[in-house]
Amino acid sequence: MRTILLLSLLILLPFEGAQAAPIDLYAGEAVVGDQGLAERRRALPLALGHVLRKISGLRQFDDFPLVEPSLGNAASMVVSFHYRIAENMLADGSAVKETRLVARFSEKRVDELVRSLELPLWQPERKPVTIWLVIDNGLDRRIMPVEFDYVRETMDKTALSRGMPVRWPSPDSEGIYPVDVQLLWGGYTENLDKNNGTGALILAARREGAEWSVRANLGYNGEQWAWRTQDIDLQSALVESMQQSVDQIVSTNTIAASDMGAWLHDLTVVGLSGANDYWRCLTYLQDISVVSHVSVLAAQPGSATFRLELNALPRYLEEAVLEGGVLAFLESEDRYVLLGVARNDG
Repeated sequence: MRTILLLSLLILLPFEGAQAAPIDLYAGEAVVGDQGLAERRRALPLALGHVLRKISGLRQFDDFPLVEPSLGNAASMVVSFHYRIAENMLADGSAVKETRLVARFSEKRVDELVRSLELPLWQPERKPVTIWLVIDNGLDRRIMPVEFDYVRETMDKTALSRGMPVRWPSPDSEGIYPVDVQLLWGGYTENLDKNNGTGALILAARREGAEWSVRANLGYNGEQWAWRTQDIDLQSALVESMQQSVDQIVSTNTIAASDMGAWLHDLTVVGLSGANDYWRCLTYLQDISVVSHVSVLAAQPGSATFRLELNALPRYLEEAVLEGGVLAFLESEDRYVLLGVARNDG
C-alpha cells in the first residue's frame, strides 16, 4: 500500500528542475593549449569530429574508416569560432581551467559530409532526460548529495558533449526532493518519465567493498532499460552509465544511412478552424527534421492537404508526428486531425 501511495504522489506532484541547455548540433569543441593559429588548425578537425558524433549519435567511428581523413577539411567548413574558458570541478572542491575552441560549421556542408560518409542520423528532436542520482555510501542513502557535485558536473558535460539534453531536479527551499528516496532506489522510471515530457534516468550507486556498483534504470519514449556498471572510481562508473544511457537512446532514435533518401508524401489534416490553425500546422510540419520541404496541394474550409518532401522513409515522419502531440492520425479516414483548442480568426 505504501508503494502505491508513493507512486501516486510521484505522478501527481510536479517538480522543478534545471532546464536542459540548448544544444547546437553544428558547433563542436576541442581543448587547446593557446589561442594561436597552429593550435586552432590542430583543434578544428577535433571540433568537427565532435559535431559528427553529436549528429550521428556514435561514440566513436571505428566502423567508418573514412571519417578521420575527412576531418582534414574542417577549416574549409567553419562558419565562425570563438574560445571559452571551462572549469572542471575536482573531488576536493577545487577547479582546473582549460581553454576550449568552439567552432560552428556550415550546416549544409556537414549534412553533405554525413551523407557521403553514410553515417547514421540521430534525429534532432531529442526530448531531455531527467537524471536522478542516489548515492549510498554505507552510512546513509541520499539524493544528489552536494559533496558529489563534481560527479554531477562531469555527467552533465558527458551528456551535452554527445548532444543529449539533460535536466536535473531541484530540491525545495529546505533541500528536500519531492520523491521518496526508497522509490528512486527501486528504479521506478515508468512514472518518472511521464513528468514534463522528459525521459528519466535513475542512477543508484552503492559502495561494495573496494568498488562502486551503479544500477541504472532508464525510461525513454515508452522503452525501459536496466543495467549495472562497476568501478573503483565512482565518477568513472557514473560517466560510463551516462554514456550507456545515450547509447540506448540513440539506438531507438537513429535513422540508418540506408533509410535516407528522397520521398514524396501527401498528408491531409482536418480540424483547422482558421488561418491561425493553418499556419500552426504548416509551421509544425516544416520544423520536423525528416521534412525537407512543404507545399500545399489543396485547401478547403476545415482541412488542407500538404505535399511533403522527405529525406528519410515515411515511417520516420509517422513516428515524429506520433511523438509531437500536434497531430493525431484518424485511421478510419486516413488523415490527421489538428490537436488543441480550436481558434477562430474572426
